[in-house]
Amino acid sequence: MQTTISSASKTVTIGGDQPFCIIGERINPTGRTAFQEQLRAGDLSQVLVDVDEQIAGGAHVLDVNMGVPLADEPALLAQSIQLVQGKTDLPICIDSSVVEALEAGLAVYQGKALVNSVTCEEDRIEAVLPLVKQHGAAIICLTNGEEGIPVLWEERFEFCKRLVDIVHGKWEIPLEDMVIDVLAMPVGAEPQSAYHFFKTVDAIRSEFDLNITCGASNTSFGMPKRHTLNSTFLAMAAGAGMTSAIMDARSEECVAAVRGSDVLLGKDEYGIGWIGNYRPPAKA
Repeated sequence: MQTTISSASKTVTIGGDQPFCIIGERINPTGRTAFQEQLRAGDLSQVLVDVDEQIAGGAHVLDVNMGVPLADEPALLAQSIQLVQGKTDLPICIDSSVVEALEAGLAVYQGKALVNSVTCEEDRIEAVLPLVKQHGAAIICLTNGEEGIPVLWEERFEFCKRLVDIVHGKWEIPLEDMVIDVLAMPVGAEPQSAYHFFKTVDAIRSEFDLNITCGASNTSFGMPKRHTLNSTFLAMAAGAGMTSAIMDARSEECVAAVRGSDVLLGKDEYGIGWIGNYRPPAKA
């Protein structure tokens, strides 16, 4: 199954037969005190720096999150989306837990956006899905609800089935516009979390053929050599069937891991993309 999103002039396709989709995570003020202060002051210049760094790293889609405490998030998100779309033609993943911010972002977005996100929580569903339908967007669906985030893969798979019944069955959003977030959890806190993640991915791909994503850097939280751990996780998750990730496109190690998985899984035929990305530049 293929999920397509677009800007005004560029389309990106996510699918099991497509190269792994890198969704750059950097336009996000979480944990960035200086960036938060800039945004509160109305200074969005760092957004453009983040855009350039992620494009240089190899991002195919840019996640934009403006979750700044004590700031007007809807206004910031709308301004940031317009700024990013004036800078690049890469499609955007509009990322917010605030429904009013999603509404403001979708109102100014040019193209078909990816919205991040909805859960199995009824209030969230009733608030977000009408916006998704109105704007013809694709939606990231998280495998959790009022009960929290389950550890066992069987329970996460049940959440996925519930999401299909609700998002596709009740709200009639096309299956191809659903991207399931299986929720990467820190292996330092739950040693079996990656195992259950991979099992969930395999079950969802086998049963529904839906596209799958996650916030990949969560895996290594609290651990040393995070880029190495994240890159290992990404390659293994791609092998299990994950088709995209919200990840640090500035990490050469992580980007190389997913590009390498494309070669080994037959998604980069004859390694043409790999060679093009890593061949030393010809001497003048």
